[in-house]
Amino acid sequence: MPRLISLLLCLLLSSPSFALSLAELSQGDAASGLKQALNQGAKAAVAQLGRPGGFSSDPQVRIGLPGKLGKAARTMKLMGMGAQVEQLEASMNQAAEAAVPQAQALLLQAVQNMTLQDAKAILAGPQDSATRYLDKSSREQLRSRFLPIVRQATQQVGLAQQYNAFAGQAASFGVIDAQSAQIENYVTEQALNGLFKIIAEQEAGIRRNPAQAAGSLARKVFGLQ
Repeated sequence: MPRLISLLLCLLLSSPSFALSLAELSQGDAASGLKQALNQGAKAAVAQLGRPGGFSSDPQVRIGLPGKLGKAARTMKLMGMGAQVEQLEASMNQAAEAAVPQAQALLLQAVQNMTLQDAKAILAGPQDSATRYLDKSSREQLRSRFLPIVRQATQQVGLAQQYNAFAGQAASFGVIDAQSAQIENYVTEQALNGLFKIIAEQEAGIRRNPAQAAGSLARKVFGLQ
């Protein structure tokens, strides 16, 4: 009989009506778990992109020339005239890789500044809501931090000046947008887009498989969603 009672208790406690739900977690634990996951995703994205080849070796985030300039560049490569284009694109990706390590402190600060209201909205939101929060709360500061690093890196390559002159003319005819007419602005935005793309992938991975989360609270929060 004792064994039967024990078995019944185990079945009851494992049933949905007795299982711990996300709503039953304290607000503090839920927010802490979310912060753990965001810290993990931000650090992983910075480590992945902020190294040699972080952008250039990844087709998802590799930075090429924009719009119709990119199409023209591909044609030049096919015609055997792509050496200068490849040199310029290499410098653009290297500039992004040099800038990304500056993101980690700002991203982690944005996580620390998260309020309980922010955490609730993220947990109740779409699958990339945590990444959207980081983008909204830190992109402007990241842009300011990235821009001088990218500018310094691209100015070391003489082709950057040629790009700006050519792209400026192209923008005046509507071939590319005005933001892309300056190489440092274009590379900075592409670096930011790539960074948040990888953070979004990290977030999606933890949501799909909470066991990937490094912190116990993060595993609990995403495991209950």
